[in-house]
Parts: sequence; C-alpha cells; structure tokens
Amino acid sequence: MSYRRMGLRSDHRRALLRNSVTSLLEKGKITTTETRAKEIRKFAERMITLGKRGDLHARRQALAFINTDAVVYKLFSEIAERYSGRQGGYTRIIKLGFRRGDGAPMAILELVD
Repeated sequence: MSYRRMGLRSDHRRALLRNSVTSLLEKGKITTTETRAKEIRKFAERMITLGKRGDLHARRQALAFINTDAVVYKLFSEIAERYSGRQGGYTRIIKLGFRRGDGAPMAILELVD
C-alpha cells in the first residue's frame, strides 16, 4: 500500500492519522490540509467498513486504531447503521482555498449524510 509521508516520522504520522480519524468520527467534520485529508480519508473509510462488519474481531481492530472507546461505540452503533446500504464513499473532501500563514491548500473532510 502506498502512502504519503507528509514530512513526518512514522510514529508521528501514525499518531496524527489516529487522532484525526478519531476526531472525524466523533465530530463528523474536520478542517485540515488537502494532503492530510486525502490520507485520513483512507483510514476513516476502512474504520467505517469495520463498523459495518460488526463482529468482535472488527471491533478489536477498530479499538487498536481509534483512541477513544466512546467513538468506537458510536462507530459500531450509529455510523455503521447510517451507512449500512452504502457501498463505500462515506467521506467527502471540500476544498477551501489557501491558508493565510503558509499558503497550504485547505479542505474540509466530512462524513456524507
């Protein structure tokens, strides 16, 4: 599997992705750079697919990646139920323009309703 390094060490990158996916599933929407949004999307969609599977092994795999037990509960009860009839494409990226400080392209990553 290919991935974006984003100029981070592997442990920092993994922490960033775990925290961002946890925030996305908890709040439903996050604002970040386009590059990070595209990378976070992969892991968020994988977690939602685990939630749709719904068995014990899937729950343990999600708990190994997501930081908060309450978010895992929400994933397996509410979010998985919402996307039960959908075959992928659970997130959307909306481009916002450029950040003032450094000109980085910004985007909103949100769960599709």
